[in-house]
Amino acid sequence: MGLRDSVDMKTLRAKFRVAIVVIVSIWIGIPGVYHLLKPVENGCVMTYMYPTYIPLPTPKNVSTSKYGLFLYHEGWRKIDYKDHLKNINGVPVLFIPGNGGSYKQVRSLGAESDRAYRGGPLELDSNPDYPIFEEGVDIDFINILLPSQYTSMLDWYTVDLEGEHSAMDGRILQEHAEYVVYAIHTILNLYKESHAVQAKGGPPKSVILVGHSMGGFVARAAVVHPHLRKFSVETILTLSTPHQSPPVALQPSLGHYYAQVNQEWRKGYEVQTSRTGRYMSDPLLSHVVIISVSGGYNDYQVRSKLESLDGIVPHTHGFFISSTGMRNVWLSMEHQVILWCNQLVVQMSHTLLSLIDTKTGQPLNDVQQRLGIFKKMLDSGIPKNFFASTQLQQAHKSDHIHDKKKKVNPGLSSGVSGCPSSSQWSEDGLERDLYIQTSTVTVLAMDGRRRWLDIQKLGKDGKNHFVFVTNLSPCSGVRLHLWREKETSASEVSMNKRVVEVTAKMVHVPSGPAPRQIEPGSQTEQAPPSAIFWLGPQDMHGFRFLTVSVAPSPTVSGRPPPAASMGVGQFFNPKNGEKIFSSYQLISSLYTEQDMTLKEDHPLALSLTFSASLGLLPVSLSITTTGCGIKKSEFPIEESGDEETSRLCKRRCFPPVALAWDAISGLHVFPNLYSETIVVDSSPALWSSSQDYDKTNVLLLIDPHCSYTSTIGVSVTASAGRFLLLYFSQISGLCFAVAFFALMRQAYAWELDQPIPSLLSAVESNLRIPRAFFFLAILPICFAVLLSCLSSKALPPILSFTVVAILCHVFANGAIVLLILLSQMLFYVAGILHVAVKKWLQVCERNFSFPFLQRFSSSFASTRVVRIVMANPLLITSLLAITLVCLVHPALGLLVLFLSHIPGCHGALSSFLMASFRSHVQTKEFNESGSAGEGTDIHKSSYDNNSKLFPTNETHSVSPKYTRSYGDAQLEIFHHRHGLLVLHLLAALMFVPSLVAWLQRIGIGQNLPWFWDSVLSIGVVLHGLCNSKPEFSFYLFPVGSWEIRLSFAYLVAGYFSYLSALALAPYRVFYAMAAIGVVSFAFRVILRKNGEAYHRNRKHSHRH
Repeated sequence: MGLRDSVDMKTLRAKFRVAIVVIVSIWIGIPGVYHLLKPVENGCVMTYMYPTYIPLPTPKNVSTSKYGLFLYHEGWRKIDYKDHLKNINGVPVLFIPGNGGSYKQVRSLGAESDRAYRGGPLELDSNPDYPIFEEGVDIDFINILLPSQYTSMLDWYTVDLEGEHSAMDGRILQEHAEYVVYAIHTILNLYKESHAVQAKGGPPKSVILVGHSMGGFVARAAVVHPHLRKFSVETILTLSTPHQSPPVALQPSLGHYYAQVNQEWRKGYEVQTSRTGRYMSDPLLSHVVIISVSGGYNDYQVRSKLESLDGIVPHTHGFFISSTGMRNVWLSMEHQVILWCNQLVVQMSHTLLSLIDTKTGQPLNDVQQRLGIFKKMLDSGIPKNFFASTQLQQAHKSDHIHDKKKKVNPGLSSGVSGCPSSSQWSEDGLERDLYIQTSTVTVLAMDGRRRWLDIQKLGKDGKNHFVFVTNLSPCSGVRLHLWREKETSASEVSMNKRVVEVTAKMVHVPSGPAPRQIEPGSQTEQAPPSAIFWLGPQDMHGFRFLTVSVAPSPTVSGRPPPAASMGVGQFFNPKNGEKIFSSYQLISSLYTEQDMTLKEDHPLALSLTFSASLGLLPVSLSITTTGCGIKKSEFPIEESGDEETSRLCKRRCFPPVALAWDAISGLHVFPNLYSETIVVDSSPALWSSSQDYDKTNVLLLIDPHCSYTSTIGVSVTASAGRFLLLYFSQISGLCFAVAFFALMRQAYAWELDQPIPSLLSAVESNLRIPRAFFFLAILPICFAVLLSCLSSKALPPILSFTVVAILCHVFANGAIVLLILLSQMLFYVAGILHVAVKKWLQVCERNFSFPFLQRFSSSFASTRVVRIVMANPLLITSLLAITLVCLVHPALGLLVLFLSHIPGCHGALSSFLMASFRSHVQTKEFNESGSAGEGTDIHKSSYDNNSKLFPTNETHSVSPKYTRSYGDAQLEIFHHRHGLLVLHLLAALMFVPSLVAWLQRIGIGQNLPWFWDSVLSIGVVLHGLCNSKPEFSFYLFPVGSWEIRLSFAYLVAGYFSYLSALALAPYRVFYAMAAIGVVSFAFRVILRKNGEAYHRNRKHSHRH
């Protein structure tokens, strides 16, 4: 009884473990998919155009003649194509569409470029702060001047790639790159025949490439193509392009092609040397500048980490920027929206036009000039050290770098430029000075006054930082100065070196819509801030006073002055505004929201540090105004409710603003923050992640005049969606690892002459804690960390990396369990139906005669083709699968392999069910026998009938025990074939995206599959056929006194798949499957050559 209870308890624990992983998978999967399918609001404005696409002829001798090349023309008037082509004289720009994209997607960029050329340059900020570059990049922004007018327009060309899915197949990418090389040469040759270009002074020598999605990678592949003319491409702009690796690296050839192109780019920026180390030439790509633009966290197809250029392009020749931190854009957008979002398209158009030299009418040749223009036009100017008070020393050092460039005296007084003369206004006309006695200064209107703040007095008690937010325009609306001593006249500012204007240190941030004034003179809600000013103790060192000068309100005849003007500044201690949210607090906020109370006179700038990245755990931040001194103010309502209090306080307090900084995607700004989900496009807890990826810093600017109650909670659906988005590739590879580990359990049981467990039991055994789970789930993570230590890679964040990897492993186990249960249920249903139908047919055969059907079945079975197929099923399957793999598509060959397992599984399970039914009948008859003699006769008669109903290949016996042994053997065969079926189903699914792309090209032009894909797929086919039966699944190689068996091979394959998943390269699992298949095939060939049996007999012959 005790043994039976122990077995039941073990079974219960096993079911409990399986239930846990299934629940976790469903709990993450369903909310995650729901979140990813929800529509996204992006705030983009539509772009409108009048497009015309002028086709350019393509010679028939071009290998990729199925593609097309077009010239875009903006305008509603009809034009003559030939005359237009003869008179083109602009700068050529080639647009390359992405995965499944259309050549017509160029229309937004083409239309806005035409408008930008005709309308002239954008109005630049009067106080541009110089962007902070990475170390090793030395650009003098003083000498980088933006044009005051555009001298040449952009001629937009676009390639028609037939909407092919280039993200799914490596060969398609290669063909696209070859056609883009041809298109570049065709465009350059076109200008040699243009009359307008000849009159202008010469044709262009290079083409600017703009690629969307995979089109950006095609542009990079074209640049390193051996047939491309040198210096024909010098500038590349990519939009939402995955540079590091494919978004989902499932196909081996796709991953190999990516690695090959990236390696060529790395070599392209290395100095060419001889074998002896002597200098030969400059880097091959030293003239190429590339900019990668990301759509941010709303781009579900390509994450920002994949769009980064780190490790591919040096910082001296390119950079990555997110649209969330781009000047005049500040928005996150979906993958396709980035092509028509007007805010971004306008900025891109003016940036490309700014690259044109006003003297030559062609793009600038100097790399630093082009890179500087991109930085000046796109970068927000807000450095990373703006968010952390502990890094202000670094900002101070950057000021001294600018000092050296300006060749003036060191110090802050010379490190910041003043306002331009066009925006200066005389301070002599200010009404009177105000002397601020509190640490907080407030500006409620453009009153024409200067406010004096004593740094020594107001900055004591640790309040050595000053922050100022306003919606007034810097220089034209407000100016700030630092004074060593109090001066009486503003005219002394320009003569006295002891006074410095620091207005240029203000940085712009996006602001929400300004409140409307209901009627002239009435009070409105406070306007949102549009500029931020920050000074640290190093910046104010040596100065006594800080002044905030506000311009007089503009007077416009017949119109009231603007009522929505605000500015709030404060001396504060950063430590008082620091708040750290631990990972435990964030996880617990999934169920219980965290509250934070802010009383009046709180710090204006709150530094919130989230120990877990908001890229994985997006935070819902809700801010409610609870008070603003209404009872002491002029408002008549004193006993108002919460809604009335909030409405009245909005007239006094400016809307909160949050600025989040992520190490990968950079700046994210959330204006008018009363209830918002703060998320960044980070990729934390990956093998390639660094320690900085694991946390997110948020600077919350909130009015100190009001009191607030804020709640912070983590959204379950948003977190689940981000989890699936970030770790889908990792989960895909881990599913193979789970399958390999389950096959290892089955092979090990066979080697020990034990019953082969079911696939579900094998998965359950691998989840046992602590031993099995440690060796199969945690030990591979330790190997990954060890490899990072042995290589030059930075160590990942150990804790988060381990937790997320284990969670992905559990999710993969749950997914495999669901797949096993579904397939097993289908097989059992089919098996039961098969047994029932066969029993019914046998009964009908005894009672009725069907001579025609008997003759037809016998004649069909005797045909030569059927006899060959029945005699050599493995040979026929292998020939068909390998033929499809080599000549058609690998997915079709792997599909044949998968389908070949279905009859084997069905036949074995049906035999098991038949044997079980017969055993049940015999046992029941034995128990119902009244006497030995009578029982024997009855049983013999019944057994003869059952033998006719359920014939088997074994020798008949009256022992029910032997029948159960035969049934167990059939069940073991089913378990073995079921494991192979699941593994090869996963392998076939890996090639399904590539198959979709292949099907799209039917009738257009087909090529043989990529060689490497075919080789690996042949190895997978050999694995499935050489190990199709349990007795074939055995080989050993003696290594000293140790034997390498199939179970060990599966273990190594599982570890390799685990590490490949952590490296976000799931396609590498084909290496493991192909290796096992090739070794199994070689073992069987060797044994057959030696004349030995190629299966190993088990101790009990009845198990065969």
